[in-house]
Amino acid sequence: MPTLLLLMTPLVLFLGLCVGPVAITPPQVLSQLPYLLSSQSPAEPNLMSSYAIVRELRLPRTFLAWLVGSGLALSGAAMQGLFRNPLADPSIIGVTSGASLGASVAVVIIGPQIDVWLGLSGLVVGAFIGGLLAVLIVYRLASETPLSAKTGSLLSGQGNSVATMLLVGIAITALAGAANSALAFVADNETLRRISLWNMGGLDGANDQRLIFGVFIILPAMFIVWRSHRSLDALLLGESEAHYLGVNVSHLKRLLIVMVALAVATSVALAGVIGFVGLVVPHLLRMVVGPSHRQLMLCSALAGGILLVLADVLARSLVSPAELPVGVVTAVLGAPFFIFLLRQRRSHGLQ
Repeated sequence: MPTLLLLMTPLVLFLGLCVGPVAITPPQVLSQLPYLLSSQSPAEPNLMSSYAIVRELRLPRTFLAWLVGSGLALSGAAMQGLFRNPLADPSIIGVTSGASLGASVAVVIIGPQIDVWLGLSGLVVGAFIGGLLAVLIVYRLASETPLSAKTGSLLSGQGNSVATMLLVGIAITALAGAANSALAFVADNETLRRISLWNMGGLDGANDQRLIFGVFIILPAMFIVWRSHRSLDALLLGESEAHYLGVNVSHLKRLLIVMVALAVATSVALAGVIGFVGLVVPHLLRMVVGPSHRQLMLCSALAGGILLVLADVLARSLVSPAELPVGVVTAVLGAPFFIFLLRQRRSHGLQ
């Protein structure tokens, strides 16, 4: 399975460079590869316009779509392992709602286009900070009291922490949603439209700065999360059993929460709210590759990137020359498929 997904990845990325409102054939893209790799513009007049489209628009957009989809899917696999629930997704810890609120605050107060850091817009920075703050609040509120060494009780404190984090995440999500609605209520029509479009998810703002920002945060976070695959496998047995197998459960929770928060906050900041990728992809692959997190998270990362690139291709081509928000496409694709998976589980007697 990983080999198949690895072979599909360059093909899907190449498709992303070819498809769009302006038709660029595969031979044309192939003829531009030497220039893309050397960062030099072609001298031939017939290649200059297509090169500009591929280099300035489609290249950063396609690779950012792969990066965001990969980060969301792997984060979803990690959250499902941490909560030991195949229906968990990255938004369960409040990062998505916090990022959405941060973006709304940035749009209303400072405007979305003001360059505040490394050429990134205020919307991106606001969403990134909002997502991290939301997770920090969730984690602090759900922090457990250190256990007494005399009692040795691992089930009560350790078990309640994850459940408490889930409940606090739901509360923070609701609170952030209310604040987001309040900001939308007081915003003018133009600002309201910007907030609404961002909450639908979109990659139309992709550029080199956003791609570099994502690479330097999402990829290291993904690697650290993937390195925790053995601990997550042990956690499937239960928290007390994982502790007796040598897993520092408290450290594992902190590590995964922080790394997933970084990856998801960055993904949401760069591409808006994109649903179902972090939920459906690992849920489906668990049925194919099994519960082992080593392969599950690797396959989820590859499949998530492929899925979001294909969804972006559809978003660009379905109503060309206009484009759909990519979050709408993933919801249309993901929701019916997820319902089908749930019906399959019920028909096989699974809960």
